[in-house]
Amino acid sequence: MKEFLCDSVFFGVAVSIFAYELGVFLKKKLKLAVFNPLLMAIAAVIVFLLAFRIPYESYNEGAKYLSYLLTPATVCLAIPLYEQFELLKKNVAAIFAGLVSGVLTSAVCVLAMAALFRLEHSQYVTLLPKSITTAIGMGVSEELGGYVTITVAVIIITGIIGNVMAETVCRVFKIEEPVAKGIAIGSSAHALGTARALEMGEIEGAMSSLSIAVAGILTVIAAPVFANFL
Repeated sequence: MKEFLCDSVFFGVAVSIFAYELGVFLKKKLKLAVFNPLLMAIAAVIVFLLAFRIPYESYNEGAKYLSYLLTPATVCLAIPLYEQFELLKKNVAAIFAGLVSGVLTSAVCVLAMAALFRLEHSQYVTLLPKSITTAIGMGVSEELGGYVTITVAVIIITGIIGNVMAETVCRVFKIEEPVAKGIAIGSSAHALGTARALEMGEIEGAMSSLSIAVAGILTVIAAPVFANFL
């Protein structure tokens, strides 16, 4: 029976969707930010594969098809941005300044941490694209000689932390302007953070959607420069 399921093309897709729905159920039931659906889904899939001794390759054979939806899903984030286009034009200077600040802050923090813990160059460049979307971050890491698989994991962890902590951080630092919230979340926690921003409001979601693309482009430009600092 196990062999039949593993050989099914959509076995990995079914497991992934069920695990995510479990995460959504727990989030609604327990109403705690730490029960992030993606985080719960990752944990559930790991437990499932270990419990039934299913090789990751068998699971990924089907689950990989979900990855094909990543690009169109990211493009769809342009819809809320289009709906807030007038607001974007009115605040273009402040928005661009916020995005540049976000990208530079991320790069400087990674550089400081790498110097503090005496990381090797390859380890350092692996962490540089931590705050941008996976599709762009993988290319940056590979180009700079980093460990792409670790980069993917770091990007996901960064996004989950941003998703869980975004609203709390805004409350602690008394950030109330919707545009500022969206730019901060999108430039630091990419798509996963944007999912939380969309829950906070339309403006937050639109600005965060914009940040994914622009912060990704700025990181592609800044990362090779910062890579030479260590």
